Amino acid sequence: MKAKKKRQVVKIIIFFALFSIIAWIIKEEITENKIKDKEVSMYDTQSLTSCENQTIEESSEIANNIEEYPKEEIISNYNGYDVIAKLEIPKIDLETYVLKDYSVEALNISVTKFWGADANKIGNFCIAGHNFKNENMFRNLKKLEIGDKLTISDNEIGRIEYEIYEIYKVEPEDVSCLSQDTNETREVTLITCTNDSKKRIIVKAREI
Repeated sequence: MKAKKKRQVVKIIIFFALFSIIAWIIKEEITENKIKDKEVSMYDTQSLTSCENQTIEESSEIANNIEEYPKEEIISNYNGYDVIAKLEIPKIDLETYVLKDYSVEALNISVTKFWGADANKIGNFCIAGHNFKNENMFRNLKKLEIGDKLTISDNEIGRIEYEIYEIYKVEPEDVSCLSQDTNETREVTLITCTNDSKKRIIVKAREI
């Protein structure tokens, strides 16, 4: 009887010993998995942080690569008309405001946007003006030559310099100079009448 009890005690001890060993193994496995999960989590976080930092750096680099133009405040209204830009042509001592909306009345006040892209935007910014003797009109466009410079200033983009690359005359019905096919560049077209008003003088310039 005593031998039987002794065997039972030994079995119980062995059982608890095995149970303890198995529990210890399971615990170690769980701990190891937690460490691995933590390492993976840290790696992912580092990757995300790395990507985020790279994105920020790339965004900053892109922002720095965007060309900045000199800024100056342009009046928004001239004699009751909205202003879109200021045009300056040093060669003929011209400084004039470009009115936003074209009309017969506006043309008697200053030069106006006639067609196309807005000031300093990609495209062909077309400006019309009378051949009047007024100091803010296009009386002296005929004195310009290829290679002369002009500037357009606006409140959104800034002040951009353009160089004249073509000067010619057309019949009043010829509107080909208004084309917006500029190969993704900024262009300016100045339009006025000849002295006899039978033809139009066209002055075309592109961003330097």
